[in-house]
Amino acid sequence: MKKLGIVITDGVGFRNFIMSDFIKEASSQFDKIIIYSGLPKNCYNNFNGVDLEIKELPVFVEGKATWVFRKWKELAHLQLHKEFYGMKDNLVTGYPKSNSIRSILIKALHFFTRYINSDKSILFAEKMQFLSFSKNKITKEYIDLLQKDKPSYVFFTHQRPPYLAPFLYAAIKSKIPVSTFIFSWDNLASKGRMLGTFDYFLVWSQLMKDELLYFYPNVKSENVNIVGTPQFEPYVLDKYESSKENFLNKFGLDKSKKIICYSCADVSIGPNDPLVIKTIAEAIRNNEIKSDVQLLIRTSPAEDDRRFKAIRDEFPEIFWNVPKWVLTRENHQESWSQRIPSQEDIMDLRALLENSDLNINMCSTMSLDFMFFDKPVINTVFGNLENGLYNDQRFLNYVHYKKVIDGNAVTIAKNKKELIDQINQALEMPKEREKERKAMINLQIGQSLEGTSKRIASTLASFND
Repeated sequence: MKKLGIVITDGVGFRNFIMSDFIKEASSQFDKIIIYSGLPKNCYNNFNGVDLEIKELPVFVEGKATWVFRKWKELAHLQLHKEFYGMKDNLVTGYPKSNSIRSILIKALHFFTRYINSDKSILFAEKMQFLSFSKNKITKEYIDLLQKDKPSYVFFTHQRPPYLAPFLYAAIKSKIPVSTFIFSWDNLASKGRMLGTFDYFLVWSQLMKDELLYFYPNVKSENVNIVGTPQFEPYVLDKYESSKENFLNKFGLDKSKKIICYSCADVSIGPNDPLVIKTIAEAIRNNEIKSDVQLLIRTSPAEDDRRFKAIRDEFPEIFWNVPKWVLTRENHQESWSQRIPSQEDIMDLRALLENSDLNINMCSTMSLDFMFFDKPVINTVFGNLENGLYNDQRFLNYVHYKKVIDGNAVTIAKNKKELIDQINQALEMPKEREKERKAMINLQIGQSLEGTSKRIASTLASFND
């Protein structure tokens, strides 16, 4: 019997692999599917005819030794590759400002890994990390669970969450082949180390495969498979389609006016969002934007809209799309991870992408979402080290985003004048960068959206042949 174990860690993994066609396609390739879930069991329904079992994973909490070895591994990885701006930026922003015991430990690890950061030393730290939790009660539960279920294969839908390292260890200890999906376009060139060592990898594109082989030299090229990403698959699935009329009516939009959509980051990297929104709203009020437009704001799914109350009160003419992501569990150590999207929200997002005339965001993956629908994109980075605003201009140096800029697929606005000029230009000549947008999609997502889930399921099934 061919069984697939799927590890779903959070709401984004839920969106990518549960709300796409992946489960349906995987069920045609495997006799049984077991979901090992970091989300409550009641999140999963509507899988009629699929032999599907949901098992909630008990939550692993790191002990002190595990934390030290994991931190050593991650910092050494960043130090080894600090010639990449994103890696160096994470080292700088993550350096403690206080002198608590924990902070002093981190500072000591920064110093140590500045000199000891070879691939060999990183793998040694990982070995010690895994050894430190090998006798943990939760780890033993994971081993018992997998040895009872006996999946043919375990697929991790995210390569980074450190609290899943014991589950990976349990799979390896049980001699079950493991693979992972590289979660996002910025993970390899700017984020820390993966949670452990996998047998196979699924990546978005040739670009991502090249990055993986560079940052993880022990990985064999033949074990890396280019499959695209299910993140964008809902944009070609009939069940998420809706009419323009319904979209306009739902948000109260004027069909005679063009739509500017500003998509927000979460508060950790988007503290300049209110300033940019106010800049656009004032430009509309003052007739500085030549076209007849209306402004629609989509907030980040990772938070609610409370931080925008002052803006909402000052500019009641702005329209708002607050994503309908449901918080499935209270009092979780990473509460954002427990929010899952509703079908309504995915439909709203697709309609917004289809019907907006221009997108503005701060260097977000949403740039790609809008490019799929051939919409012009402006990236706003108002902050730098000199002007006292949150320094979002540093993101322009991140490797994954430099490719977007260098490919001329977006324009960059560093102040009010540049933003207003670029809005007017984009609305007047929306097709100006059409060729560059298509080239960027082809570079970042190496396969067509159609058939993404089938491609992933077939790839996973081939590993057991």
